Amino acid sequence: MRLLLPFQSALFVVLVASAALAGEREKCALRTVLLSEHPERDTHRIYVKGQVVTTLRFEALVDPGKTKMLGWEGRLEPLAVVRNKVILEPLHDLNDDEAIPMVVTLVDGTEVPFLLRPPRHEDWGWTDQQVDVFKNRESYAAMHAALRDALEKNETLTSENERFRKEETSEDHALAALLASGALEQTPFTLEEAFSGKDEDSNVRASVFRGKGKVAVVFKVKNLHAENPWSVQRVQLSTLPDGKERSVAVRSSVREIPPGGAGVVAIVADGSAFMDEGVLKDLSLEVYRQDGQRQAYVTLDHRLIAR
Repeated sequence: MRLLLPFQSALFVVLVASAALAGEREKCALRTVLLSEHPERDTHRIYVKGQVVTTLRFEALVDPGKTKMLGWEGRLEPLAVVRNKVILEPLHDLNDDEAIPMVVTLVDGTEVPFLLRPPRHEDWGWTDQQVDVFKNRESYAAMHAALRDALEKNETLTSENERFRKEETSEDHALAALLASGALEQTPFTLEEAFSGKDEDSNVRASVFRGKGKVAVVFKVKNLHAENPWSVQRVQLSTLPDGKERSVAVRSSVREIPPGGAGVVAIVADGSAFMDEGVLKDLSLEVYRQDGQRQAYVTLDHRLIAR
């Protein structure tokens, strides 16, 4: 295995300094909000992120003089109203316990309350990029938006079900599950290298294993954060230097690691992932945590398979 820097320092640099902009963009969402007959009774949450613009788009014109936020100073740019749109841009990420009330008033006098919150930590959490707000649930635009959302959710569920079906019969996922549970002796893997790194939020020890035509990496994570749980947002395996993505099996000992707790993330790559048009290539393995930060970066040498 080869790293760009000595093992410990390479992981440390990634832990403290690497942001996953691509991952954040993937989580940005177009969302629809349908108001009830009494919209003042519902406070809708809007999930915002630092330096990411969020636009609320209404069917009717917005009254800029009666649209306001409370306690936003130092957290967001002054809100902007452009005809039927309200534009928000946080100066930085909100803390997990922060919530900023906002009331949008339409020209017909309708007041719609919102609560600005940071993105959730769950895997399905998102940052709102555009929120379409409809007062008339039966309008063509509202029904079209609702249908679009339903189709997207159905497509996502269908895709996830297919992925789960394939994982149930996948040898690589079975091996990753054994490694995540600590049953190394029940796998064909032998330890090749180990390294570690630490930042203010987490302590990570990584072990690289070589098997029969496969490579595995096991991350043992200690969550040092006082309040936030730690979880994997995504794992990316790519060829070097051209960046062609490869499939990879991932299993975790727990869905999320609570503050002060520990967990294991096991990753298994088949030897075919190293092959590109008949040539063995090195691979880059990137692990991104729940806040979009790249937690770990490892370069896997093709000689792990060639031996």
